[in-house]
Amino acid sequence: MLVTFKSKASPEVIMFEQDAKRILDLLHKDVKIGVITAAEGAAAIAKLEAETSESRAHPVSDSVQHDIAAHHNEAGDDTGHEPVQTVTFASRIHPLLEMLREAHKHNDDVLWGV
Repeated sequence: MLVTFKSKASPEVIMFEQDAKRILDLLHKDVKIGVITAAEGAAAIAKLEAETSESRAHPVSDSVQHDIAAHHNEAGDDTGHEPVQTVTFASRIHPLLEMLREAHKHNDDVLWGV
């Protein structure tokens, strides 16, 4: 499923429901339908910025690097698997965070599921 975030202050932001849920859980919001009011905007921005900093502070774990290395044989030949390209949580938050900043600047709400 996809979740479409809307605000008068910026273009729509569309994300996979699983990613939106992770973000909205931080803000104690339901993923199916909801609103971040203009009054809630500053607190939401602060919370997501803190989470972005936390996400950037923890690079890809050693276990992921081990899994990538395990797909190559002793001669270094590729066994058909492409290296994992991770998209950080900070990168996933970014479009919604930008929307929230614009909405806050213009005193607008951010809505989804409507």
